[in-house]
Amino acid sequence: MPILFHSSDVSFNLKDKNRFRKWIVDEIKISSFKTGQINIIFCSDLYLLEINRKYLNHDFYTDVITFNYNYKRSIAGDIYISIERVKENAVNFNVEFITELKRVIIHGVLHLLGHEDNLPELKTLIHEKENEALKRFP
Repeated sequence: MPILFHSSDVSFNLKDKNRFRKWIVDEIKISSFKTGQINIIFCSDLYLLEINRKYLNHDFYTDVITFNYNYKRSIAGDIYISIERVKENAVNFNVEFITELKRVIIHGVLHLLGHEDNLPELKTLIHEKENEALKRFP
């Protein structure tokens, strides 16, 4: 499958990779797109902060950054995820780590599908899309 999982500067190994791949491919199909090469890179807060500074000129921590390499109807890109931020968010939102990780992964995929979250109404919409996708996790 064209969805690959990597760890950059953290020791993290996602279990059930094939379930995640199937879920992501299915979510992309629901939106009438094809799945291209998608890299999901697990990293630290500092690693993601440097990406945020270098490429987006933002000087703050975040849980996910997505780089879109779509071509026509083929969804492709890199999704960087801070494992530290996901752990902290799970505690803050009182959910299991794996639940928060699923949310952040699908959030990145939704960005690849063209969903934005830079306005309050768009944040609400993308959050609703996340919830719908989470219900369909196999």
